[in-house]
Amino acid sequence: MRAIWKGAIAFGLVNVPVKVYSATEDHDISLHQVHNADGGRIRYQRRCEVCGEVVDYSDIEKAFEEDGRTVVLSKDELKSIPAENSHEIEVVQFVPSEQLEPMMFEKSYYLEPDSKSPKAYVLLRRALEDTDRVAIVQFALREKTRLGALRIKDDVLVLQSLLWPDEVREASFPSLEADIRISAQERDMSAALVESMAADFEPASFTDEYQVQLRQLIDAKLEQGESLDTEETFGAEAGEGGKGEVIDLMEALKRSLDRKRGGGESASAGGDSDDEAEAGDEETGAAKPARKASGAKTSASRTAAAKTGTDDAKPAGRSSAKSTSTSAKSTGSKSTASKSSAAKSTAPKSSAAKSSDTKASGTKAEAKPAAKTTRARKPA
Repeated sequence: MRAIWKGAIAFGLVNVPVKVYSATEDHDISLHQVHNADGGRIRYQRRCEVCGEVVDYSDIEKAFEEDGRTVVLSKDELKSIPAENSHEIEVVQFVPSEQLEPMMFEKSYYLEPDSKSPKAYVLLRRALEDTDRVAIVQFALREKTRLGALRIKDDVLVLQSLLWPDEVREASFPSLEADIRISAQERDMSAALVESMAADFEPASFTDEYQVQLRQLIDAKLEQGESLDTEETFGAEAGEGGKGEVIDLMEALKRSLDRKRGGGESASAGGDSDDEAEAGDEETGAAKPARKASGAKTSASRTAAAKTGTDDAKPAGRSSAKSTSTSAKSTGSKSTASKSSAAKSTAPKSSAAKSSDTKASGTKAEAKPAAKTTRARKPA
């Protein structure tokens, strides 16, 4: 960094020499203007309206016009203003930081000690830390007297220039003077939406998307030239923005909440579905051999097999057997896969014999329902 100004902080009778550096910088990609016909660079000339000649910067002065009269002010005359010659940052008072209106903040500067011994600098920093206050200062920089706030950031004194009170506009909007009624439900839902989006502010997690995409466009243009397809470069969503659709406020709040909650709940819902599916497979273990034996892959056979397995898994063996046989008789389904599944699940010899023998079925989950089904079929 290069110092843009040198001065001293006047802290009572204590003098703190400092160097001033710009604390912020512009990261935007620099673009210039060209003629669209031949790509020639467009440059602006300082041309006099009276004689028509192009004027060098060294021959240009500043002027003020009022009521048809023009007052020309030379560089020497401007430098003769006492405030312009002052290189002092005068501390005028110390105030609580919460009393500063953020809208008044303009630009930030780092202050570096400009002396062999930074003791006075450290003393002022400690004073601000111990009192938990911000120093209000006045200084002149670049032909303007400025108001500023002196605070601490990472053990470095930071000078933030402030706008003067008359530079901040008053907000006056008649539309806000109307009596607007907000229901309790709307307030609760908006509070819930705020809570769902609550987080600690981490500036590094945000990206200037426009500059990233501008760089992407430039790189693609360098590679593809005039054959560039912007839709292909940015994807199908390029150029799509908000459609300005007006919807009900409550509906908008509901949709916003659903969208925020949907991310976390979809994962948990998916996990629950998997768990339920695994549990269902264990409980309907008797249905799996029937599906394998029939070899049917139709939805009808899977539904019949699932119903049969679910009924077999119930503790009441008689009702299970009766409901299965009744279902097979009453429906009279013409589907071969359904008849095969129902017949095998109700056949006293094949199903009962196979399910009663644990080794033949190969799973413990199938043995328990099968034993109950055998007992249920003795009366028959």
